[in-house]
Amino acid sequence: MEPYKKAEPIAEVLKRGEGRATVRGWVHRKRVLKEKIFILLRDSTGVVQLVLPRDRFREAEDLNLESSLVVTGSLVREPRAPGGVELHVESIDWAYRGEPYPINEDAVAADSEYLLDVRHLWVRSRKMQAVLKIRHTVFGAIHEYFRRSGFYEVHTPMFITAAVEGGATLFKVDYFGQPVYLTQSSQFYLEVLIYSLEKVYVVAPSFRAEPSRTRRHLTEFWHAEMEMAWAGMEDAARVGEEVISYVVEKVLEERQDELKLLGRKTEYLERAKPPFYRVSYDEAVEILRRRGVSINWGDDIGADEERALTLEFDKPLVLYGFPEKLKAFYHRNDPRRPEVTLSFDVLLPEGYGEVIGGGERIYDERELVDKIKRFGLDPRDYWWYIDLRRYGSVPHSGFGLGVDRLTMWITGADHIRDVVPFPRDVRRTTP
Repeated sequence: MEPYKKAEPIAEVLKRGEGRATVRGWVHRKRVLKEKIFILLRDSTGVVQLVLPRDRFREAEDLNLESSLVVTGSLVREPRAPGGVELHVESIDWAYRGEPYPINEDAVAADSEYLLDVRHLWVRSRKMQAVLKIRHTVFGAIHEYFRRSGFYEVHTPMFITAAVEGGATLFKVDYFGQPVYLTQSSQFYLEVLIYSLEKVYVVAPSFRAEPSRTRRHLTEFWHAEMEMAWAGMEDAARVGEEVISYVVEKVLEERQDELKLLGRKTEYLERAKPPFYRVSYDEAVEILRRRGVSINWGDDIGADEERALTLEFDKPLVLYGFPEKLKAFYHRNDPRRPEVTLSFDVLLPEGYGEVIGGGERIYDERELVDKIKRFGLDPRDYWWYIDLRRYGSVPHSGFGLGVDRLTMWITGADHIRDVVPFPRDVRRTTP
C-alpha cells in the first residue's frame, strides 16, 4: 500500500489527540533549532505541528515551504501547539521536495497584484483556504434553501442573442459565423420555465463587459437567480431576505473557525434575519440628502450612495420603488404610481451595498411591447420573450443574487477578487 493511503485527516488526528498516527500534507511553516526541527504541516482539514529530531531527519532541513510530506509518529499533548497536539515524528514515509516557494511574507503584506499573478499558488494559503470553505458552504446553502422551498433547479444557455441588462455590457462571440453573446443573466429563460414548473432557480456564471474597476465588480461572476409564477414584488423580496438569512445562518453554524481565521466580526451577520428593513427610493433620497449627499429624485443610487445609505442600518435592507428609467424594461410599473417600478434591490450593511436586484415582471403583452419601444429597443429582438405573454401569462417575479458579493460580505473581504478562486476583471484573464 502506498504510504499516503494510510494517512488520516489532520483534523481527526487532532481530535483524537493520542496514540500513533500517519498524516500527510504540505509544509506550511518550518523552524530549525539546534536539536529539533519544527514543521507545521497542513492539509485541507487543519494544521498539526511536527517535531523531528534533527540528528535523525537531516533531510527535513532541506524541505522548502509547500514541500509535500507523509510522516508517522506519536501524538503528544502540547498546549502551545496549534490544536493543542503535536506529532513526534518516527519516520518520514514519503517526501517531495519543492523548489523555493515564491510567495513570501512581504508579498502577502503588500497585498499586491503579484498575489493575483500567482493565484494558482496563493489559493494554498490558509486565508484563501478559509474563504473557499466558506464559499462552499454559501453555495450549498443556496441550493438547500431553494430546494426546501419548493423550487426546481434548472439549467439555461450561456450563449444568448438578446440582451437582458443592456447591449453595452455584452461579450460578443463568433458562433460558427454568426454573432452571439455570453449571457448577462438567465432571467428570460427562467421566465420561460415558470410556465412549466412555476418556481425555478439556477446557479450559474454570468458575464458583464463592464469596464468597472471597483471593489465589487467582475466580468465573470456567479449568479443565483430565481423566478416564480403567481407572485409579486414583495413575494420575491421575501424570498431574497430568506435565502440570505439561511446562507448566513449556515456559515455561522459550520464555519466559525474560518471566520475567526479571517478576523471577521460576526455581529452584523448575526442580525441578518428577516424581516430586513424596507426603504423606498423616495426615503433613500431623503436619507442621503440628510447625510450631505448631493442627489435629486431620479438619480441613480450608485456604489457611493449605497455605501452612505447602508451605514445608516445595522442589517440588510430592501430598497424598492425605483424610477422607471433606472431599471430594465421588463420591470412592471406600479399601477398606482406609474413613474416608479415594482422593483427592488437588497443592500448589505457595512457599506457593501447591492447583492440582489429583482422585482415584478411585466406580464401583459401590450404593456411589454410598449415599454420595449419606449426604451428604444426593437421588439423583434425579443420575439420569443414577448411570445410568453400571448399564451396564458400570469403575474410573476424574480431576482438575481450575486453570490460572490454575498461571500465578500460574509467574509468581510475588502475586494470581490479576494473571494473568487480565479477572478476575471477588466485587466485579468490569467491564471
